[in-house]
Amino acid sequence: MFSIVLLLILLLSANCLSSRNVGNRREAISKAVAFGAAGLLIQVQPSLAAEGAAPTTAELDRIRLGYKQITYLLDNFEQETTTCRENGGECKRDAEPIRRVLGLRSTTDPLFQIEKVFDKVKNMDVDIDLEEFFGAIEDYNSAMTISNSMAFISQFAEYNPGGGKDSVLKYLEESKKAVLLAQSSLKKIMANLDLKEM
Repeated sequence: MFSIVLLLILLLSANCLSSRNVGNRREAISKAVAFGAAGLLIQVQPSLAAEGAAPTTAELDRIRLGYKQITYLLDNFEQETTTCRENGGECKRDAEPIRRVLGLRSTTDPLFQIEKVFDKVKNMDVDIDLEEFFGAIEDYNSAMTISNSMAFISQFAEYNPGGGKDSVLKYLEESKKAVLLAQSSLKKIMANLDLKEM
């Protein structure tokens, strides 16, 4: 957009320079700038409208589905975080399921960038306890960050000096504790938004 405005200013200025009329040149530049500003406003308006929109039902369902996936992970933690090779091969603990349910592995995960949905709640026409709601969001974000860090560290704990399988389990358990906090925070968020579990 900026390049179009600049091109218009140059063309109109060049046209006015040939006539050596200073008043016309100023007028031409003013018109070009006004035209550019109008074009910019037209371009910006749709994004402003989207910014002020309330979350859609599909976006709110992402919260519910994310909560369901976290609950399933916690109920089946050892099974979900253990990967075994075929034909009776070695089993290892794997933190990827933790990161996946928290929306940290794929753009298709329900909780991927869920903070954008949380931010849209301020545009909803609902009566909620904002202090409790935003406190739960802060708790969720903190728990997600801690859980992600512990899950990531657990993947390399066995190979670190002084590490081993016990270190992997230690970091997985720390990650699980943070996932429990994330689950609790999501439950508060859902209660504030009157969202039922799936």
